[in-house]
Amino acid sequence: MRTARLPAAVPKAFGLSCLLGLALLAACDSTSPQDGRVSVLLTDAPGDLKRAVVTISRVYLQSGDDDGEAGRVLLTANEVTTDLLTLANSAHTLVDDVVIPAGQYGQLRFVISGAYVEVENADGSTRIYASSPSYAGLPSGAAVAGPLHMPSFGQSGLKVSLPGGGVAIGGEAKTLLVDFDVAQSFGREAGNSGRWVMHPTVRASAVNYTGSVLARVRLAEGVSLPAIDGKAVTLAHVSAVLTGASGSRETLPLADTDGDGIFEARFRYLLPGEYTLDLVGPDGVTFATTPARPAPVSIGSGQGVEVTFAVTAASTR
Repeated sequence: MRTARLPAAVPKAFGLSCLLGLALLAACDSTSPQDGRVSVLLTDAPGDLKRAVVTISRVYLQSGDDDGEAGRVLLTANEVTTDLLTLANSAHTLVDDVVIPAGQYGQLRFVISGAYVEVENADGSTRIYASSPSYAGLPSGAAVAGPLHMPSFGQSGLKVSLPGGGVAIGGEAKTLLVDFDVAQSFGREAGNSGRWVMHPTVRASAVNYTGSVLARVRLAEGVSLPAIDGKAVTLAHVSAVLTGASGSRETLPLADTDGDGIFEARFRYLLPGEYTLDLVGPDGVTFATTPARPAPVSIGSGQGVEVTFAVTAASTR
C-alpha cells in the first residue's frame, strides 16, 4: 500500500461535520510534476434516526487498475468518531491537501471499525443497536438493545465509486462530494432477529456541480397567521422541508435576515436529481400557498433553484 505525503501544515486529525464529502484538488506540487493533492470533506443526507454514529479508522483511494493493496493510496489513518446526523447542510474538511501520486483512481474507501444507531420508539423512548456491546463510540452507560451488522466494512472498507468511473489525479483541479444517505443506509433486518443492518447508500458528485435550493416565503397582501393560545404566530415559526427521491428529508427554519418580510431557508450541497419542497407550520395551524405544496424541484448539475411561496390563507384547526 502506498501512503500519501502530508504537508507539514496539514492537521493530522479529522474534523467533525455531517455530509460525507470528498474534495480532490489535483493541483501540481513542486515536489513532483506528477503528484496531485487530495482533500476529504464529510457530509450526509439526513434521516429519521436520533443518532447514527460511525468510527472511520482509515480513508484511502483505490487505483482504477489495481484492486489489491498495491493499488491503495492511504489518505489518513487517524481515527474519527462522528454522528452523521450532525453534518446536514454542511461540509467539513477531513483530510486537507494531501499529496498523492498521479494516476487514475476508481474508488474512495472508508474503513468503518464500529457504529451504532439510536432509534426512537413510538412512546418517545429510544433503543441503541451497535456493532458491538463494547464499541468505544457508545455513550457512557448505554444499554445495547441489539446488534448492528456491518458486512466487511471494517476489513475491505466501504466502497464509494467515483463519478464517470474514476478520477484522474495529476493536473486539473477537481472537487467531489460524497453523500452518505443516512435514511437509506440503516434499517431493521427482515424477520424476528431484532438486528439492524448497515447497508450504506452513498453517491458521489462534483462539489462544483452540486446544487442548492432557496426557499422564500411571504404573506400575500391582507393575510396574517392566526394566534395559538393567545400567542402570535409568524413565518419564523414555519420550517422548509426538502425531500429527495430516496425519501431522505432535511428541515430548516425560515428566517428574515434582511427585514424585508420575506423569510428564507437555503439547502446546500445537493446532488442533481428530483426533490419536493414543502412548508411545515406549528401544530394547529394550516395554510394555503401559491404555488401549491409540496412543490416539485428539479436540480441540475451546478444549479441553484429558487422557490417563492406566497401564503394566501391561514387558519387554526
